[in-house]
Amino acid sequence: MKYITLTNKHREIHLQISYNIILTFLLSVLTSTTFAQTGIIKGTIHTQNNRPAKNVVVKLNGSKEKEVDSLGRYEFHNLEAKSYEVTVKHISFASQVSTIHLKAGETRILDFILEDDKKTIQEVLVSAKKPIVEHQLSNSLRVQVPLLELSQNVQTINSEVIAKQQAFNLSDGVFRNISGVSRQTHWNDMYVNIHMRGSQIQAFRNGMNIVSSFWSPLSEDMATVERIEFVKGPAGFMMSSGDPAGIYNVVTKKPTGIQHAEVTMSLGSFENYRSTLDLDGKLSKDGKLLYRLNIAGSSKASFRPNEDNKRLVIAPVLSYKLNNKTIATFEYTYQKAKMTDVGSGYVMSPNGFKSLPRETTFIQKGTQPFNVDEHSTFLTIEHQLSSSWKFTAQGSYFNYNQTGASSWPKDIFPDGKVIRKSDIWDAKSTMVLAQAFLNGDFETGSVRHSVLAGIDLGSKDYIADWNQSIVLDSLNGGEFDPKNPVYGFDFGPQSFDRSLSLEERAARGGGSMNTKYSSVYVQDQLGFFDNKLRLTLAARYTSMAVGTWGGTPIKNDKITPRVGVSYSIDKNTSVYGLLDQTFLPQQGILFDGSKVKPITGNNYELGLKRDWFGGKWNSTLSFYQITKNHEITSYGPDPKMSVEVGQKKIKGIEFDLRGEITKGLNLIANYAYTDGKVSKVNEGVDQFFVGQILDGADKHIANLWMDYEISQGNAKGLAFQLGGYSNIDRATEYYSQEFKERNIEDYFRFDAGMGYRRDKFSINLNVQNLFDKYLIDGGSFYTDYFNTAVYSWQAGAPRNYRLSFSYKF
Repeated sequence: MKYITLTNKHREIHLQISYNIILTFLLSVLTSTTFAQTGIIKGTIHTQNNRPAKNVVVKLNGSKEKEVDSLGRYEFHNLEAKSYEVTVKHISFASQVSTIHLKAGETRILDFILEDDKKTIQEVLVSAKKPIVEHQLSNSLRVQVPLLELSQNVQTINSEVIAKQQAFNLSDGVFRNISGVSRQTHWNDMYVNIHMRGSQIQAFRNGMNIVSSFWSPLSEDMATVERIEFVKGPAGFMMSSGDPAGIYNVVTKKPTGIQHAEVTMSLGSFENYRSTLDLDGKLSKDGKLLYRLNIAGSSKASFRPNEDNKRLVIAPVLSYKLNNKTIATFEYTYQKAKMTDVGSGYVMSPNGFKSLPRETTFIQKGTQPFNVDEHSTFLTIEHQLSSSWKFTAQGSYFNYNQTGASSWPKDIFPDGKVIRKSDIWDAKSTMVLAQAFLNGDFETGSVRHSVLAGIDLGSKDYIADWNQSIVLDSLNGGEFDPKNPVYGFDFGPQSFDRSLSLEERAARGGGSMNTKYSSVYVQDQLGFFDNKLRLTLAARYTSMAVGTWGGTPIKNDKITPRVGVSYSIDKNTSVYGLLDQTFLPQQGILFDGSKVKPITGNNYELGLKRDWFGGKWNSTLSFYQITKNHEITSYGPDPKMSVEVGQKKIKGIEFDLRGEITKGLNLIANYAYTDGKVSKVNEGVDQFFVGQILDGADKHIANLWMDYEISQGNAKGLAFQLGGYSNIDRATEYYSQEFKERNIEDYFRFDAGMGYRRDKFSINLNVQNLFDKYLIDGGSFYTDYFNTAVYSWQAGAPRNYRLSFSYKF
């Protein structure tokens, strides 16, 4: 088409015109299609808490049968005009039968709401194992189509995997169950900073973007988490203002309506102690008012001296069913963290990576502890307008308060000795978020439409004081020697000046960030040939104003189109292609004084998805290329000063395989090849070079997890676990043209464990870093910060164990 050869200035206009022409043409053709004279019976089956039912068998006249899809939908085609008996069966619910008379060419909708079967033994339900394969997105990801039909790569980690691997916090590495995902370790387990496809990805919770600054949010406790969804590449149906690498969405636990209680006690290396309580059930006899309560408390030290970390989380959830069509859910989560002065994980030396023992720390015991209080609330209302249309509205409020300090050297000398300091870091964040969206299904002739339309609103404010420092060591003999550490204060007790309010201190030091945005989104997935071929056409308009370092907010707006195609080769196999765009307004002070532009990004992707053996395990293979323009980054010792690099390109291959391979044997395996480089450097930028590997773009990431549970005989319930994790040809941050080699060694970690599960009781032991290797979790090279150039790295923990006991009642 001619418009492809036009200049960049006109491409967006012509892309939008082409999109409108295609949509108009398709609708004009489709609406002219006439209905066949055979009839259709279809509907949706929900549980009492208004969730799509799973594993339900629908029978027609006692013979012809179908199982509902992942959204609880069923459909019978090509039916003659006569009476039909529709029977719905599920092992855990009472069977239901309905008779319907179908006329010639008629489409009848017949929905069901399943009710508890009083004869069902509840203990069997409670102790049943949950499969590790998910076939549908959570409601919070809005797109109500099965994963197999979605023209995008989305991978999920559910609570069953989290429990088996004994991940207590999101920073514990549970994200390694997804191809190409890694963590650039920073500030211990306070924040996660997950990287994927060569960039740090956006953090979502229950479908809302909860990033209020570069460092947030506080890492989630896994006691509250039902699943974690990784959406790879831009996700126009969720956002257009973000990094094109993708997002991760933490879905918290909600009431199920099934009476359940579980208590878990855990202990482990480095004085690691933890207790959790999970309560789930009904508060009213009629089942309209449901509740869920999760409480977790933990305390741990570290393999490094002088560290301490305590956490508390309380998360009550109430769900009320107003009627058969409307349900409201209120959720409150309180997280409390008290830990050592953050930054204790960083080790720095001019003599190369691993030139100091892995137990080395610059942290001085006796400095002010770091305290965080985070309150968050969600109110969600779901209303089923009809069997085909559903409206969802959600509002959220976050309040985050922090007092404490971060440790960072004041200077490092050629002999490796250090002048240590502690920098104040008091901060406060508030976020008010709202969204509303409409899902619907309808047909025009023989074409099925799955429609999504919605609006997103948000206001985020972050203020911080990081403008005071306390120096711990003196010159001329008082320097800290990491090879012969002697801890103490050279200047006696010191404290930060907090006589002014945080607002005043933040204003004085330029420590404020704020974001306001509004966005409207429309998408139609058109299904052709009995929904075997699916075409997605969508567009999002976003207006966003971003301010950082106390500067005046810069406003940008943009329309980002989305085009996707998915084709089902058979009922278990599909191929897809995707073109999606994103943009991200950014704020900073450029060295040359020019205006900061928003990041723009494109993602082109092809993929193959397949379910195996009735959906017991599945696989996804994807190929992608992402282009990012205008991204700015800090330049030199002043983090407030930035430079626009030019252009970055990331291309790669990702493969995920997971499921129950044979009875009792579960496997999670993934591999990612990532080629992320600087493809263009603007004139006058000497810190970067064409071909430079991007931070967070390790070339090869491969992970494997296997667990086998004996299902019969005297050893029934005995389980064995094995995991291997690797990062090869790794990437690091570059602050010098001289440091072009990636000399962080490859990462290989092996874990193993065993467990036993019988009836209501289970015990699980995991040993991490089984071969006790000195591992580097992440590293950088600095030239401008200190008296001499230094290597910086964070060591992984030595061999350690976790032992958990659980009881369900």
